[in-house]
Amino acid sequence: MNGVAFIQDLAVILASAAALGWVCQRVGLSAVVGYLVAGMLVGPYTPPFSLVTDQSSIATAAQVGLVFLMFSIGLRLSLRRLQRLGAGLVLAVVLGAVCTYFSTRALGAAIGLNATQTLFLAAMLMVSSSAIIGKVLHETGSAHERPSQLAMGVTVLEDVVAVVMLTVLNSVIALGAAGEAGAVGGETKGLGATVGAFGAFVVFAGVMGLLIVPWLLRKLSVKADEELQTLATAALLFGLAIIAFRAGYSLALGAFLLGTIVAETPHRHQVERIFEGMRDVFSAVFFVGIGLQIDVAALGEAWWMILLLAGFTLVVRVGAVSTGLALVGAPHRDALRAGLVATPIGEFSFIIAQLGVAAAVVPPRYYPLAVGLSLITSLTAPVLTRRSDAIAGCVLKLRPRWLVVALEAYHDWLERLRERQAGSLLWKLSRKRVIQIVIELLFVAGLLVFAEAAIAERLGPGRFFEGGPTFLFWLALILVALVPLFAVWRNVGALALIVAEFSTQGQPPDKRERLRLLIANGIRLVATVLLVVWVGSFAPTHAARWTLLGGALVALVALLVLRRRLIYWHSELEVGLQEVLADAAPGRLSSTSVPWLGRHEEWRLGVTECVIPDLAACSGSTLGQLNLRARFGCTVVGIERQGCMIALPGPEQALFPRDKVLFLGAPESAAAAKAFFASVSDGTEISDFDVVGLEAVTVPAGSRAAGCTLAQLAPAARHGVQIVGLHRGGARILSPGADEQAGQGDELLALGTPVKLRAFKAWVRETGGPQAGV
Repeated sequence: MNGVAFIQDLAVILASAAALGWVCQRVGLSAVVGYLVAGMLVGPYTPPFSLVTDQSSIATAAQVGLVFLMFSIGLRLSLRRLQRLGAGLVLAVVLGAVCTYFSTRALGAAIGLNATQTLFLAAMLMVSSSAIIGKVLHETGSAHERPSQLAMGVTVLEDVVAVVMLTVLNSVIALGAAGEAGAVGGETKGLGATVGAFGAFVVFAGVMGLLIVPWLLRKLSVKADEELQTLATAALLFGLAIIAFRAGYSLALGAFLLGTIVAETPHRHQVERIFEGMRDVFSAVFFVGIGLQIDVAALGEAWWMILLLAGFTLVVRVGAVSTGLALVGAPHRDALRAGLVATPIGEFSFIIAQLGVAAAVVPPRYYPLAVGLSLITSLTAPVLTRRSDAIAGCVLKLRPRWLVVALEAYHDWLERLRERQAGSLLWKLSRKRVIQIVIELLFVAGLLVFAEAAIAERLGPGRFFEGGPTFLFWLALILVALVPLFAVWRNVGALALIVAEFSTQGQPPDKRERLRLLIANGIRLVATVLLVVWVGSFAPTHAARWTLLGGALVALVALLVLRRRLIYWHSELEVGLQEVLADAAPGRLSSTSVPWLGRHEEWRLGVTECVIPDLAACSGSTLGQLNLRARFGCTVVGIERQGCMIALPGPEQALFPRDKVLFLGAPESAAAAKAFFASVSDGTEISDFDVVGLEAVTVPAGSRAAGCTLAQLAPAARHGVQIVGLHRGGARILSPGADEQAGQGDELLALGTPVKLRAFKAWVRETGGPQAGV
């Protein structure tokens, strides 16, 4: 009966989620709000509607939903997108998170929260909901304006902040369980080690994933059908989630990492399409599962706290986001409008609250608090987005003169700083090397730390000599780590030459060469010593001394013997990564690369997007047939189809289901065109694909088809059939060309629907001489 009860609970959850999600969409809210309300209604705290009986099974399904949700969030983020967003936006998000933390810390001190509770509350407010913001921008038709694009960039990067914060909060929970009561220095050291280990794991998993996942997906796309591709990708998804969990992190981190890795491959849109249905179902289960744990009575009792924190959240998030963007040089009006758009909180805030409540480090009211804040910020988001320009104008008018002057002077200083950075040749030459060194060091750290945790601790004492498996494991691990370590040493050597060259400029020629060699060799020597000490710090303290010495000796011999081979392997590794990133960035437009629309208020123009439904009445029609400019005053500027952007399509371009259409026009014209695209047919039309058949048609004497070429007959254009074969005098011609003639007595093998075939057969039997009626 347990299985039947689970199916019954799942049916209740999905039905209530669908009903309330539809209601929320009809009133202009995100479906996520409906899912949360559905969970509260059918949960155990709202009798007599308590319809869900087995919450443990639903919690398991919700974990699956969390994995799919984080995977889909990761698919929206890639290294290419981070590069397009730029270091300035990354810095703005970091500054916004810092502002949010210190503002929340002041609030926590005022209302009596301890340090851990304040940290969890700050983490909940640091992260906006990309799902809700994307829905609001889509509904308001402002997704392609510059402030909206800035807000979407902020919310994408805040997803990364959330993943880092989950790691930090897990560390805080672990420290609390270990009885850290003591010193702040110990906490800081523990958090620093946690963040460092997190970076090492991310880089290690990312590099290995970039080398393995694209190769595997490419092989599957060639040698396996879509069903097997789906199974293999799902295995990768849950496998990496479990690896992250075994490494001491959450399932969410592994799923998020795989999403970012797949986003770097050409298979991204195919994977999105394959998992779209499962993601929607299990993500809804996840949000309903959040609502199931909300005590409506507790929600009512904490209404004053929810309202207080909602007002605080709206003010702080707008201030933090707009301050961060303004500090990195964004125009003040755009920064303020982006802050108004990026106010809703959602999925990550629920996960953070769930983590704290489950670990009993925050009170249970944090759960309904997160849901209440999400509901209020979701309700206010459409209003703030629509009126963001007017609100920003009013706020900017209130600025005192001295603040305007100070901000203008700060922006002038930023421009001068950018010009100096752009002209710094040393930084241009060394930047790539520095980034490669950091990534390779983190990769080695991840390899040594997590390989030991996953394998070394499971090795036995050895059959022939004690500690033998451990000794062999560390020898193999050192040999594997030699490739990235040698890459670090080569990059350090190149960086040393660059620094030495710039440091000796202006010196006399006789001294310059000696000084350059001295500086370069000195940097190499110091770097080598530091590298040896750093690698030695990862050696296990329980290992025997001869194990460590033997490993070091083997590494030295391998370095001398395999030096040329190591250079080759290093080059192959770098080329492989570069090829993956190059393949993931084909020279074509996508919806993520469409630039924002510049402001032209005097023309009242805007770009609106609409996805063609499966049963759309306009499906199969060309743009010329639809005549949108004459009917609605709109111009189609792009069509995204299966991840490819068709820019400025011509009138002959047809529309098909699931196409995303971008059209330009005034707000009222765009609304009318969007309603037209969203209209669906009654669904009574049945496809002729399943009834297409073959029929042999004999050309009788005196037929009008006798003596005509297939090009003159034009069977496809005139009759809706295809001639796929011709039988003449015992010879069978498969796929005859357009210059083949149909003679008397020839047998034509026609392909088409029964109606078309009957009409064509009747036409061929009519007499009239060669080319009559053609």
